[in-house]
This record gives sequence, structure tokens and C-alpha cells, in this order.
Amino acid sequence: MERSTPPLLSVEHLSAGYSKKIVLEGVSFHVKEGERIAIVGRNGAGKSTLLLTLLGAVKAWSGNILYRGKECTHVSPEERVRRGMALVPQGGHIFANLMVRENLELGAYVKDARDIDSFLEVVYRIFPVLRERATQEAGTMSGGERQMLAIGRAMMSQPKLLMLDEPSLGLAPLVVKELMEKIHGLSAALETTILIVEQNVREAFKIVERVYVLKLGKIVFEERPETLIRDERLRKAYLA
Repeated sequence: MERSTPPLLSVEHLSAGYSKKIVLEGVSFHVKEGERIAIVGRNGAGKSTLLLTLLGAVKAWSGNILYRGKECTHVSPEERVRRGMALVPQGGHIFANLMVRENLELGAYVKDARDIDSFLEVVYRIFPVLRERATQEAGTMSGGERQMLAIGRAMMSQPKLLMLDEPSLGLAPLVVKELMEKIHGLSAALETTILIVEQNVREAFKIVERVYVLKLGKIVFEERPETLIRDERLRKAYLA
């Protein structure tokens, strides 16, 4: 009998918070290799805290995080990046006074410097505008271009799991549509697993395969995106 392949990411009864305030309580879910998964919920549900805990920037209070079948609950953020995890935080946080290429190169800090040029080519193929703007100061780019730069920088570490926190925040509808298409494209071309937190559910649901709904720090259910977007009662209860 064949042994089933374990999920790329498995989260079991995860709890975390800040100081004495609990934000995540007993969160459990999984992500298979190559999947595109959305985490959705109202403001304050704990979505950003969940991504930060997965990367190790927020310490887990209890529970387990298994990545590629190995325990990483208390592993440093740098080591998680080395193992193949990457996070694009809300707002992107690019280095505005550095050139586009310099921003990208910083994303490869855990990699061999000799490989940087080949990594750049991969990013440039997906985001051609970054090649065009390579010697431009990042702070002079449009909002959509800066977000593409933030994603491109995360890709420079060649992650197997790319986590995105509200990538559409503050962007015009047409730009959001293009960005989501780029995210879908890089996932397909590079076989990158995507875990996305997003308020613009209509655009996000076009590119994901499964959705987990987070409410008050707990996963309340898992659903297919087409079911969730059609069911007005679900949308009003958890996404309005």
C-alpha cells in the first residue's frame, strides 16, 4: 500500500497572541504542495497574526507547525526562510530609497550570491516591469509596481510556500485584477504553493482552490471558493 504524501504545511491546535491577549486559539488546517489557499475573515479575526506565527515572527503559545513533514514551531524565522517559507507582509514594506534590483537582491540573503542573477531572471520573467525599472528608486514606483516588487523580493529566496498578506490593499480594481493574475501565474509556472490573506474575496477567490474562514481567532469552516461566494448568508456572517 502506498504511503500518502504529507501536506506541505500542517497546523495543529495553534494558539498565539501578544502579551497576555490571545489572538489565535486552537487553529488547525493544512495546505498541500502546489495548492492555492485563501484565509478570509472580518477585520480583527487574526489573519495577519496567523501568517506572522507561521513564519515565526510571532511566537506560538501552543500547538504545532509542521512544514514539509518536519516540526518548525520554535524554529527561527530565518531558518524557516531557508527551509522554503516566505511572507509578503501587509503593505509590502519595500526599501523606498534603494533601487528595484537592490530590493530584489536583499530577498536572496539566504541564498548563494552566485545564484542571484538566475533568480533575478525568474522574477523578471513573471514581472517584466521590474526589469524595466531595475535601476529606478523603488519609492518612485506606482502602488501596484511596489506590490509586485515586494512579491518579487520574496520570490528571490525561491520559496515552496509563499504567504501573502492583503496584497491588494489600497490598489485600484484593474491593478488588483492584474496582480491576482500574476500571483496565479507564478504559482503555476514555479509550482509555488500560495497561502493568501485577502479582503478582496471576489478577486482572490478566482485564483484559489480552497478557503478557510477565520472568526475571532478560530477556523470555523473550510469551503470551496465558488460555494462561499454564492452563499449570501455565509458572506454576511463571516466576510461583511
